[in-house]
Amino acid sequence: MILDIGPLRHNAAFRRLFASQFISGLGTMVSYVAVPWQLYELTHSNAQVGLLGLVQLLPVLACGLLGGAVADRVDRKRLLMVSEALMALCLLGLLLNTLSGSPSIGAIYALVAVLQGASGFHRPALEALTQKLARPEEFAAVAALSSVRGTVGMVAGPALAGLLLARWGAVGAYVFDFCTFLAALFFIARIPREAIGTPQTSGERPHLLADLAAGLRFAWARPELMGTYIVDIVAMAFAFPVALFPAMAAAQGRTEAVGWLLSAMAVGALVIGLFSGWTGRVTRYGRAVVIAATVWALGIVALGFAPSLATGLVCLAIAGAADMVSGVFRGTIWNQTVPNALRGRLAGIEMISYLTGPLVGNARAGFMADAWGVSASIWAGGLICLASLIVTGLALPRFWAYRSQLGST
Repeated sequence: MILDIGPLRHNAAFRRLFASQFISGLGTMVSYVAVPWQLYELTHSNAQVGLLGLVQLLPVLACGLLGGAVADRVDRKRLLMVSEALMALCLLGLLLNTLSGSPSIGAIYALVAVLQGASGFHRPALEALTQKLARPEEFAAVAALSSVRGTVGMVAGPALAGLLLARWGAVGAYVFDFCTFLAALFFIARIPREAIGTPQTSGERPHLLADLAAGLRFAWARPELMGTYIVDIVAMAFAFPVALFPAMAAAQGRTEAVGWLLSAMAVGALVIGLFSGWTGRVTRYGRAVVIAATVWALGIVALGFAPSLATGLVCLAIAGAADMVSGVFRGTIWNQTVPNALRGRLAGIEMISYLTGPLVGNARAGFMADAWGVSASIWAGGLICLASLIVTGLALPRFWAYRSQLGST
């Protein structure tokens, strides 16, 4: 079971895009750890950390839909570069705020909101551009490479963040992430224009809002798509514990542990990714998504009762592995059912589905932790998630019964 790196060897345009996102993705994961860590250091409040999720939610909802529609009609390379540049400016703002001597909590929330809004244009542009640069025979290899790229970033980024935070605090983390955005812009700029092609002009297609509505109607009419969105939102909204990692690390007296906790989920996901050949033999995709989400919930319940950091890391690895299984089958359903012409818009809707749950989940975890304690917030959220998934599976029989459409007409 060897990863196919053919697209990286033979496709220069894809290689540059891959390099840009590998580098910036690593930096993004560093800041993903650093921002809540800094907030916890400033406030010692889990609720304040959890509030980050609510601050990010509106930009996700607004910009995810709009960004997807825009990505289907403009120069994807230019949109990607503008998004990366705006995110770099946000990191610069976080850095300057930290260096001010008296960091503003309001500024952190505001900059994170803008950063999340920029990502709402970034992700659909990236998905659409990736599809454009790769040849059809490379799609499977490109999907595997993209998955490995993201998983490696999720393993290495938080671990690196823990080291940077322990040595230089939030300043070191933000400097690193800012530099990765600059490097990403360099590689994106070198993607040949001829490899991208010319987008359709506005005169050749409906109004932007009509495009957006068409994407929403397409998703709403397909229970297999709606099921993937709903299950993921339910799983993460009730059982996403990341906002509590700074408090858990502080309880251990080890700053670097905040990175270990996040990396543990990615390690579990990476193991599944490396040994994922069995997924090709599964045909009941809907059932696989629900069962995997249920295992995620059980892993989070176990985390709430974990007697030590080591045991907690194992629980998170199991949960991360289950989430990867769910992600594999959700992604397969998307690839089988979404036509190329709608890829940007549906990528925006997908982004909303897999970001809304964690953002709401972080807020839920933070507020419950301040009221009931960290452990109770974790295991109670996991139990609520488990019950909700059972109800969701029963309420969506067509999704539960959904099978692979490979080879169907």
